[in-house]
Amino acid sequence: MSNKLRIIGGDWRSRCISFVDVPGLRPTPARVRETVFNWLRNDIIGSRCLDLYAGSGALGFEAASREAKLLVQIENNSLACKALKENANHLAATQIKMLQSDVFQYLAGAAQEFDIVFIDPPFAMDLAVKTCLLLETNHWLSKHAKIYVETESTLTLTGLPENWQLLKSKVAGEVGYHLFGRMD
Repeated sequence: MSNKLRIIGGDWRSRCISFVDVPGLRPTPARVRETVFNWLRNDIIGSRCLDLYAGSGALGFEAASREAKLLVQIENNSLACKALKENANHLAATQIKMLQSDVFQYLAGAAQEFDIVFIDPPFAMDLAVKTCLLLETNHWLSKHAKIYVETESTLTLTGLPENWQLLKSKVAGEVGYHLFGRMD
């Protein structure tokens, strides 16, 4: 694997993780990750995080590096899963649980509550809103969960759960990234 990215903060700052070339996998750029984790800096420590469409693991490994208590990574591509497991082993990351699964099958299963959820699906597949709705209707979110959604910059997120409030939103090149908060 020649593709590498650097973790930008926390306990594993400056450590590199590797990822494979698979269709639709595009790691979240470092400048976007830096902004997102600045947004989440008061929420990460001790949180339970879910990384859907984990891909390279960039978002999840950043969360674990910054003292998330638990990180569950969901990825359906076997090669990407293998790389995620190898990176977790390399970092001796005991708080990370990796599952090879389709996101929709996973979200149809027995729910557990998460404080922070990362949603970064492959672009142009219309998966973001469907995923958000399943998180809410199937009870995967803690009372005041934060939900990060990364999409193509041209996509308008309409039809999200009514109790979600947009907290932050930015565009960087072809990437639109948004942070929502779950309200009472």
